[in-house]
Amino acid sequence: MNPPVREYRSGPIVWAGIIASTCLVLFLFQKILWLIVPFILALIIYYVLLPLKSRLVLGGMSHDTSANIVAGSAFTWMLLVLMLALPQLAVKTVSWHESTVRYLEGGLNLLTTTLHQLEKQISILAQARLTDEVTRRITEHSGRFAQEYLPELALGVGAWAPSLLLAPFLAFFMLRDGWRFKKFLGRAVPNAFFERTLYLLDQVDKTARAYFLGLIELTVLDTLCLAVGLWSLGVSGAFFLALITAILAWIPFIGPILGCLLVVLITATDFPNDPSMAYSAMVLCLVVRLLDDFVFMPMTIGKSLKMHPLLTVLMIFVGGSVAGVPGLMMVLPVLGIIMVLGETVGMVVTDPRLRARHTYARTLRHNAVTTDLKI
Repeated sequence: MNPPVREYRSGPIVWAGIIASTCLVLFLFQKILWLIVPFILALIIYYVLLPLKSRLVLGGMSHDTSANIVAGSAFTWMLLVLMLALPQLAVKTVSWHESTVRYLEGGLNLLTTTLHQLEKQISILAQARLTDEVTRRITEHSGRFAQEYLPELALGVGAWAPSLLLAPFLAFFMLRDGWRFKKFLGRAVPNAFFERTLYLLDQVDKTARAYFLGLIELTVLDTLCLAVGLWSLGVSGAFFLALITAILAWIPFIGPILGCLLVVLITATDFPNDPSMAYSAMVLCLVVRLLDDFVFMPMTIGKSLKMHPLLTVLMIFVGGSVAGVPGLMMVLPVLGIIMVLGETVGMVVTDPRLRARHTYARTLRHNAVTTDLKI
């Protein structure tokens, strides 16, 4: 009778290796960010289209044919949407400068109105002429920002645009040849560890799929909540603004702040004589952020990755310190995948039966190739 198998639990050595490997991978990713960002976008497209391809494969089609049909249909639909949207985008692009200036003026008007109200209630602020001083400094910095940073920002966007075109190209080959890559990896593993390798590949795929699909679900929930709230306030372009804010929330800490700032600027511009509307929009963003942290995130990303909240928060800070803003975006999926890799390697290393099977298989192969050499 075989002894009962004790459930494996990762120890401090394995977790130290997982955290160190995550930091190293994030540091390396920062050096090839031009490739990592299209690769992440390609993964999102891949996991969205994979169920459609799987249905066709189960229906009797080959992997190549089903990938061609799904990818061709999806990319054709995307091209049609872009062609229909290009005229409107061109009109918007012509007036982007005027719109930006108008929204900034709306935000400055909100700020000065708020400071005036504070000066009426707090005499020290009135004596310090806080409103005039803040307005003067903002005017100076805004002019310098437009001269020094806007050209660099435009050049950066132009340099990144070609690399983003890699995303649909990579997604297509993931759909068509992903299963071949898994077989290629499986053939390179010794037979004794083959079952663990299949488990590892399956868990890595599940972790990545769960994260990116959870991210899409979270974006949809955020967009719906924000769109309904902004629409009820009467803000122009509520759905489009909610979608941009939800996508910005992919960047922990920084993204929600930028999204809230954008919502407040547009609301303050739409209602220049009613600061309470901008304050209401700010409260709406805060409520959606709280729903994200305590309701939506556990339902989507947190449930799929099965990480302790303390570890998640700490690793977000570590990812930001190691790789900046890209580290904030990539730390959770990278940690989830390396966690699966580390735990699986730990299972193999600490399983004496697997090691014995591998040693016995090597002995058998050695005896088979040396039989005719023995006298």
